Amino acid sequence: MAQFWWVIYPYLTLGLMIVGTVYRFIYGQRKWGSKSSEVLEKKWLRYGSLLFHWGILLVIGGHVMGLLVPLSVYHDLGVSNELYHKVADLFGGLAGFAAFVGVTILLIRRIANARVRGNSSAGDFVALALLFIVIGLGDAVTIGANNIYGPYEYRATVGPWIRDIVTFHPAAALMTSVPTLLQIHIIASFALLAASPFTRLVHLWSAPVTYPLRPPIQYRTRASMNKRL
Repeated sequence: MAQFWWVIYPYLTLGLMIVGTVYRFIYGQRKWGSKSSEVLEKKWLRYGSLLFHWGILLVIGGHVMGLLVPLSVYHDLGVSNELYHKVADLFGGLAGFAAFVGVTILLIRRIANARVRGNSSAGDFVALALLFIVIGLGDAVTIGANNIYGPYEYRATVGPWIRDIVTFHPAAALMTSVPTLLQIHIIASFALLAASPFTRLVHLWSAPVTYPLRPPIQYRTRASMNKRL
């Protein structure tokens, strides 16, 4: 089972994500997007969306620093394990909590609001449910287990395993000693990636990185138009 979960399963989910994304890009570009429901309900969408998006961006940044940067780099920079985990616990916990509150608001809104619910697809609920589970499990590790039992040094196990996946040499043995809660969080995260091409999460792969560089849009006020008339 270790060989399946930590060697076969990641490539199955990543393969499904890549093939599904390419297929949808070729055959379903008109439905590529997050399909905004702002016109149906705006107040709770604003709160939930802001909390979720800003929180998840910070969470992703923390994951990149913790999983893709080798432990030796932090030691070379003079960052002790204790300092790293204190900073990660504080800022990662706050970001994760914000993302969880945001996705909870969005999920409740989609279920409780009749107009939003009536214009939702099964994929909309699947996407939010998976995000709720993944972020909730992550918070349970960061905010809960790490403060109850002490921080787990995932940079010595999960980090090398992730980097080995990228180089196509994953070692299942690295993951056998990882706490069960963290293992479930990782498995759920790969399931989320696999589901992304078939839900509104596909817009993740269309990040508007050039948006800040676009030329400004010129607007004319109604007052200036009235003066001309």
